[in-house]
Amino acid sequence: MLKGLDVQLVPQLLLALAEMGHGDSVAIVDRNFPAHSSGKRVVELPQSTVHSALDAVLSVLPIDRFGDAGVVHMLTDEGAESPATSEARAVWELAEGGAVVEAGQRRMDGFYESAAQAYVTVRTGETLPYACYLIRKGTL
Repeated sequence: MLKGLDVQLVPQLLLALAEMGHGDSVAIVDRNFPAHSSGKRVVELPQSTVHSALDAVLSVLPIDRFGDAGVVHMLTDEGAESPATSEARAVWELAEGGAVVEAGQRRMDGFYESAAQAYVTVRTGETLPYACYLIRKGTL
């Protein structure tokens, strides 16, 4: 056990986050996301929500603030935000001390392809639909 770390930062997740370089992405997804078929490395956090997993990851990982969106969130098939996104936005804005450049993307219009390129996928037990996020690692 390490002091001061969120218990959701299990060893395999900490290792992956530490190995990531500037511009690499972590996917934090709901329980319905096809993580094992679309991700190279998957960490299962079935007792976590996306919000608690985001909070844990963003306690150690800076969001990229250069160039394109540092956060990409999945949109519904109709193009609306997930019911989870407003709370998720509050988590990443609090972690970064303000607004973060973000973009929404429909799952079939590129989100799945982008998520497949993530360095690590964190699948949570989140029950809210379309609660999937890509966070691009920044620098300190």
